[in-house]
Amino acid sequence: MSTHDLYSTPVEEPAWSVPANGQTRFNWEYDDNREKLLSLYQKGKDKQWDSVKRIDWGIEVDPYDALGLPDQSIAIYGTPYWDRMSEQNRRELRQHIASWQFSQFMHGEQGAMITGARIVETVPDLDAKFYSATQTMDEARHVEIFSKFLHDKVGLVYPINNKLQQLLGDTLSDSRWDMPYLGMQVLIEGLALAAFGVMRDFSTKPLPKQILTYVMQDEARHVAFGRLALRDYYKQLSAAEIAEREDFVIEGCYLMRDRIRGYEIWGNFGIPPAEAEALVENSEYMQLFQSLLFSRIVPCVKDIGLWSEKIQTAYAKMGVLDAAMGDLDALMRQDEELADTLDQERFAAEESERRAEVDDVIAEAATS
Repeated sequence: MSTHDLYSTPVEEPAWSVPANGQTRFNWEYDDNREKLLSLYQKGKDKQWDSVKRIDWGIEVDPYDALGLPDQSIAIYGTPYWDRMSEQNRRELRQHIASWQFSQFMHGEQGAMITGARIVETVPDLDAKFYSATQTMDEARHVEIFSKFLHDKVGLVYPINNKLQQLLGDTLSDSRWDMPYLGMQVLIEGLALAAFGVMRDFSTKPLPKQILTYVMQDEARHVAFGRLALRDYYKQLSAAEIAEREDFVIEGCYLMRDRIRGYEIWGNFGIPPAEAEALVENSEYMQLFQSLLFSRIVPCVKDIGLWSEKIQTAYAKMGVLDAAMGDLDALMRQDEELADTLDQERFAAEESERRAEVDDVIAEAATS
């Protein structure tokens, strides 16, 4: 079935074009340059995987409870709108929320795939080109996974959120080679990684937990790549150049904050935009969700050297400044370890089941 047939609202244009700016750079120096980046590139090669084989797509999913999140996580829970809903309306709302969330993941991952290819083209250093080539493949796999989940398991797709689309456009249309790193690796990927983590930890359903756990293992490397590449470069920039990038970060963070609120959902259930905005703004769950979503971005921005009073003031106004004290390296290690642990648990269980089947066959043959 065509994706156009699954969209929650009609999508007039089947594609979106962003004018390409900047220079394509070749590098004729092939020596080993930065050891940390090359180590990350080696890990990127070692950790390639096939979503068809690693993910158990045979798991059944109820499209009306795809994520298994508590109803308290729904912004209108406990309000008159919720109380007036029939059980079927609530089931449909759960489907729309899961669809909206995973649709934005899917669209964001396509943006990451295209940005990865752009970095290969524009970044001056060959070691960074090497790693970004592996990331481009990772992101293609992620688009494939989220698309399959939406098509085969949820049966509903949402168009790209306009705030996400705006930040992607700003990131890809900038001619400076470091801006795709900053917009994608730090802001979009940083927020996505945190959103994946919240969904992974709160979901009670095995298939989305698998998907998010494995995707996060890749994304942890991608954010590390952005940090390594930008940390050294930003030490060389003038105060004016740093200020320009801080302005970009602040605007991008506001766009990302607004992007996660899912305003598109509520109009489909008869809730006026102004009321929906107030309900989302006052939701305790959404306030918690927002604070968790910046747990990766804020310490990363600080780590790469964009940490003026202006940045800190903006984060204080958003209520996420305390995230600067988080241990980003520990979070990344956890993301990688959880995927390895899940593999061990899943494949050990499968091996145990196969061994039991063989034992049953042997026992049956012995008594026949």
